Amino acid sequence: MMKVFFSRNIDNKGRLARGLGALALLIGAGFGIAASFWWGVVLLILGLFVAFEALRGWCFLRACGIRTKL
Repeated sequence: MMKVFFSRNIDNKGRLARGLGALALLIGAGFGIAASFWWGVVLLILGLFVAFEALRGWCFLRACGIRTKL
């Protein structure tokens, strides 16, 4: 069951979009940590998760059955 859940479910276009999103979140975390430590930590965690999705070729929303455009 878990192997099916974590199987690849996005193509290179989706991976690129998630990679750029992860980069934006990580940059935002760098700026956000100066304004608010907790917002910076939240953005950092989200950025790392989205980077994992991009590297793995896997999308959490798609794995849960929600269709995404990319």
